Order: sequence, then structure tokens, then C-alpha cells
Amino acid sequence: MTALAWALDALLAISLPAIALAAVLRRDLFHGVVLLFSFGVLLAVAWARLGAPDIAMVEAALGAGVTGVLFLSALARMGAGDAEAPRRPLAWAGLAALCALAAAPVGLAVAALPREAGGLLAALQARAPEAAAPHLVTAVLLDFRGYDTLLEIAVLVLAVLGAWAARGRVVLPWEGAPAPGPLLTAAARILLPLMVLLAGALLWVGAIAPGGAFQAGTVLGAALVLASLAGLIRPGRLPDWATRGLLALGFAVFLAVAGGTAAASGELLRYPKAHAAGLLLAIEAALTLSIALVMALLFEGRPPAGGPPGEAR
Repeated sequence: MTALAWALDALLAISLPAIALAAVLRRDLFHGVVLLFSFGVLLAVAWARLGAPDIAMVEAALGAGVTGVLFLSALARMGAGDAEAPRRPLAWAGLAALCALAAAPVGLAVAALPREAGGLLAALQARAPEAAAPHLVTAVLLDFRGYDTLLEIAVLVLAVLGAWAARGRVVLPWEGAPAPGPLLTAAARILLPLMVLLAGALLWVGAIAPGGAFQAGTVLGAALVLASLAGLIRPGRLPDWATRGLLALGFAVFLAVAGGTAAASGELLRYPKAHAAGLLLAIEAALTLSIALVMALLFEGRPPAGGPPGEAR
């Protein structure tokens, strides 16, 4: 490892906990959000340094991008008196104690790890010929533990339904907000085509390289949020049937493939070799659209026009 790599790792090791602590202790909420955004960027760099580009891309899009936009949107809806956290020493002390209790088992688990941990890489490489996808991460997500990924998609759909039920008719980010400035509009017009192309590339290479539905979906979702902020696209104004159909598309396709493989081979998500590539591509493409729409709808928060009575009217 070069001296520059050592210096970068040392800088990340020092700055990450320092920025996280500063974000929690900062009483000005806007500055806290900015620090949280900085933490997400540095955490993405840290994942890349650890050799996990898949997680780094998702962290950059979600942790640094969409989460920051969601917090800034929430701040914009708050009154001037709410933008500063109240002084509650006992509450903060209790929160610190709970955080310490939650962190203690994690620390003990890390301390109990063997010094020369081999991980599961050797076992995974030994089973790789049985997988439908050549890339090991994709093989884990859609093959070896595909049922887990299937349930994760169901959780994402439920998160949107929960947000709709909790929020009901709310003021959308663009309602009552000033018109986007020319700089934001120009940047969005330049970045949006590039982000769509990047999402397509990540989806396509996911079977053989870092990428896939989660990375492509987060990039495409970030593009929808950016387009919404710039006033170019309003995902919440899609027809009701289109919104609900796209939202359920990923889970429905994944579930249909799982049911088909179970009926054909007796094993859940045991892809037939002759059709494995096509089935994986169909699942990944459907998941990409659903994940992107989940992100955009969580940002907008409003149910479609045909929502339950009493909501979104």
C-alpha cells in the first residue's frame, strides 16, 4: 500500500466518526444535514477503499444524495422556530445511552472476530459454477439468497404504502415553492441523460461486474428526484394505474419467476441454465423501475389520485 493510500485511509478513519458526531451534536439542523451529506460522501469513498464498489455506488446515491434531499425538503416545510433543535439534556443523555447500548453488541461482535478471518469468499467461489450469474455479488443477491432479496423488494413497496397512509394529503415539494432557478434547470438538463445512461449501463453489466438493479434503480431514482426538483418531471402525476403498476412490477416479476422455478424444478429461484440470463435480466429490469419509483414516491410522499378515500384529494 502506498503512502498516499495510507494517508487517505487514516483521513477517512478520523473524519468519519468526527463528522458523524458533529452531525448529531449540531443544534442548527441545516448544518446538521450538510454534515450528514458530507458523511455519506466520505462513507461512499470508504466502501470503495474496502473494495465494495456496489455498496459505494448505493451509498453515494442514497446516503449522500437522496437522503440529503429528503432532509432538506423536510427543513423547507418547517417553521423558522423549528429549525433549531431544543435543549433537552435528559433526552440527549437517554439517547446517548441507547446508542451506546446498541453499539456495544456490535463492538463485542467485531472484537470476537478472528484475526485472520477468511470470510465466505472461498465457499462462494467454490459454489460459483452452480450460480446463474457470473458475478458473485449478483449471484448472492438473486441466486444463493434470492428469497431474501425478494422479501426486501416487498419491504420497499410496503414502505411507500406506509408513507402514503401516514402522510395522506401533504404539500408536495414543488407546491408553493419558488420556481427552480436557471442553474438547477440547466444542470438537470445536462445530468439527466447521463444518469439515465449510467443506470442502463449499471443494469446491463450487473451480471458480470459491479452494478445491477439496486445500483441502477438508485441512480434512476436520483434522476427522477432531480427532475422533480427542477420541475421537469412529476412522477406523482402519473396515472394511478401506471404508478401502482410500476411500483408492484419488480415484486410481481420476481415472484412470478420464483413461482415458475419452484413449479419446474421444485426449488425456489433455481434458474434453468438455458433461460437463466433472460430471467435474471427480466428481474433486474423490473426491479430497477420499481426501486427508482419507490425513491421518487418517497420523496414526493403523495398517494396517486385514485388513493383510498380521505387521502390525496
